[in-house]
Amino acid sequence: MEIEIFNETEENLEKELDELKTLLVNVAKDEGLENILFNVIIIDNSRIREINRQYRNIDRETDVISFALEDDKTFNLEEIRVLGDIYISIDKARSQALEYGHSFKRELSFLAIHGFLHLLGYDHMEKDEEEIMFKKQEEVLSRYEITR
Repeated sequence: MEIEIFNETEENLEKELDELKTLLVNVAKDEGLENILFNVIIIDNSRIREINRQYRNIDRETDVISFALEDDKTFNLEEIRVLGDIYISIDKARSQALEYGHSFKRELSFLAIHGFLHLLGYDHMEKDEEEIMFKKQEEVLSRYEITR
């Protein structure tokens, strides 16, 4: 299992990102995943806005964007599942933590789990899909006592 976390901001997030990696490794193990590879990239609002505009034609900041490589059936490695990339806006994570009245750790964890579930094929475009995905997110966060 290889999970890489890249901090492309000027902020010192070493402790938070170490904890986040531990969480993601444990969640992957809980899901029975072994031979996987994915990245989490921490960026700022201006960079996530560029990505959102370029790949989704939406010209505004967002909190998390996932690029699931398994959606592209032409990309396949035998020994390892390369899941894709998760981009998280550190600015949005901080502002949403304040807005929702919970810790930065909780918001960052929520966004990472949300992105990870997208990489695994979960979605929330339809009401029934949303219920399944959001329930799964809350179960994971509760299991690791990352509460509001």
